[in-house]
Amino acid sequence: MARVKRLFLSPPHIAGTERARVGEVFDSNYIAPCGAMVDRFEAALAQHAGRGALATASGTAALHLALRVLGVRPGDEVACSTLTFIASIAPALDMGAHPVFVESAPETWCMDPGALETALQKHPRIKAVVAVDLYGQCCDYAALETVCARHGAALIIDAAEALGATYKNRPAGAAGAAGFYSFNGNKIVTTSGGGALLMADATKLAHARKLSQQAREPEPWYEHAETGHNYRLSNVLAGIGVGQLELLKNFVEKRREIFSWYVEELKGLVAFMPESPHGKSSRWLTVARLPACHKAERGKPSENVLRVIAALDAANIESRPVWKPMHLQPVFAGCPCFGEPVSEAIFAEGVCLPSGSAMTREDVAEVCEILMK
Repeated sequence: MARVKRLFLSPPHIAGTERARVGEVFDSNYIAPCGAMVDRFEAALAQHAGRGALATASGTAALHLALRVLGVRPGDEVACSTLTFIASIAPALDMGAHPVFVESAPETWCMDPGALETALQKHPRIKAVVAVDLYGQCCDYAALETVCARHGAALIIDAAEALGATYKNRPAGAAGAAGFYSFNGNKIVTTSGGGALLMADATKLAHARKLSQQAREPEPWYEHAETGHNYRLSNVLAGIGVGQLELLKNFVEKRREIFSWYVEELKGLVAFMPESPHGKSSRWLTVARLPACHKAERGKPSENVLRVIAALDAANIESRPVWKPMHLQPVFAGCPCFGEPVSEAIFAEGVCLPSGSAMTREDVAEVCEILMK
């Protein structure tokens, strides 16, 4: 029998002062972009990450700004983790750059530093590297920083899925030339839609801030020496973000607990995304690898994955396959990908299970019972 109320994969969890903060914004009448709550949100993010923060309309907008201020131009190449969502590379394409994909390390599922080394050796025109912190797990920041420095490429950390995770006690996103977060509705902390750019270089961050406000020059009239974008976060949405950030530690602890429940329920039946030895995952999503009844067709999930997703959906429970690797996407046919094909097996066998921080032990048990059947 299906649930009456759908169990979503990772829904928003409003559990603190979010309503009060939004009320403050309405009381001030600064409901348009910019305002005291945006400043407050950026300050809280900067304190968390240990570097300057710029609140943006989305994580994709933050990445676009990072690529611009780091000097990516048409004809350049941009390397990117292949096991990711398309937004990790789409802004580079929009700028006229060419993608080069890099495979995953089996022990983390994140970008393989050795494969990146090979990519940079064979493609010296790579200007920037977008390394993705996958499903709440940080890449090997130190190894990637070393490789990028050796080849003169700017490292950008896509921490869209990893707010609250750590790498050797460094917060997710606090590495390389730039990092960024997403606050989309399915993230651990949400503003309904939004993102943030993180940079230690104050000059470059100031340039990004200018570009995010249509690149207006500091004159009484509208003067423009370059073009920009309308990329600022709304003051109203920043109010939600301020309230959500206050709960970040609790949200991460709960997601890790949910992961432990899945492990207890499914022990010995499935494999789970491993936790990196150099950090602590936020477990944004619990990802399980299912045994395959036969070899999956390349570029498609296995029959077992599709059966499980269909069975959960019939019970009004949302799940989904792991990200399809970018080098297998039709839009990127012919683009190079370096490293052993680790991501292809993960995609074929992987399923993302409900992981919202409001889930109960009973919810997890229900999901597992259907999966085991």
